[in-house]
Amino acid sequence: MEGIVTFVISIGLILVAAVLFFTFVPVGLWISALAAGVKISIFNLVGMKLRRVVPFKIVLPLIKAIKAGIGVNVNQLEAHYLAGGNVDRVVDALIAAQRADMDLIFERAAAIDPAGRDVLEAVKMSVNPKVVETPNVSAVSKDGIELLVKARVTVRANLDRLIGGAGEATILARVGEGIVTTVGSSVSHKEVLENPDRISKVVLNKGLDSGTAFEILSIDIADVDVGRNIGAQLQTLQAEADKNIAQAKAEERRAMAVAKEQEMRASVVEAEAEVPRAMAAALREGKLGVMDYYDMQNVMADTKMRDSISKVGGNTGSMDQSHDNKPNK
Repeated sequence: MEGIVTFVISIGLILVAAVLFFTFVPVGLWISALAAGVKISIFNLVGMKLRRVVPFKIVLPLIKAIKAGIGVNVNQLEAHYLAGGNVDRVVDALIAAQRADMDLIFERAAAIDPAGRDVLEAVKMSVNPKVVETPNVSAVSKDGIELLVKARVTVRANLDRLIGGAGEATILARVGEGIVTTVGSSVSHKEVLENPDRISKVVLNKGLDSGTAFEILSIDIADVDVGRNIGAQLQTLQAEADKNIAQAKAEERRAMAVAKEQEMRASVVEAEAEVPRAMAAALREGKLGVMDYYDMQNVMADTKMRDSISKVGGNTGSMDQSHDNKPNK
């Protein structure tokens, strides 16, 4: 009985050990590498496990590279993986570059990949150039007419400048700046409409791809539309501003005139207030007699009466005129 128990325990321990071994040691992956002619030891695979490297992310790209004739080894791929790179993408880029007869070595591809660039996409873009389209670029010629220009830029990736080079946004910004400069230097917008290829020639000659990760192959003007008359709008705004300034100055002069008038009226009232005092002083000093005073009062009363009559006559005339203008019933 004890022998059976010991045998069962032994079998169980062997099974557990076998499961742990096949779980920790990728035997199937090792067999696949041997079948593909890739020499890699089982201990190397165990070492990958200990270094927290996923073995199939190293072995499968290595098999692909060896079959394609790319001279890479396990240590290079493992080092790139530990640096945070994408091993499979780098190997695919090397294979694509070899097929296109491009001089791309593993060290350069491995440097491009962690730098935030898609090395495989860059290789594809070097073989098959990409067309990027600018948004509508607004530019104004010297005659004040706005033109909306849209261009298509054909670019090819430059692997030598891919690290540290500017991206597509810089290319589009520089092309837009070149379009604005070219249109702005044109005497008339009709010149641009007649020869849109002039924009392409001028912009290409500026060397806009310097310092970027791309090489500009061509710039084609896709569309040119006539926009607003900016010159007329500016003149209208200037005229409106001049009118507002003139109105403000006129209002200032009117306010000054009103203030001056009120000041003069105040002076007249002040002078009239001095008249009774002067008369009283003349009476006291004997310079004005009583009869003279009464004569003056009579003159003043006569003047006031004439004033009243003239006002009443004027109002009556206006009333008669309004009565004459009424239609007869």
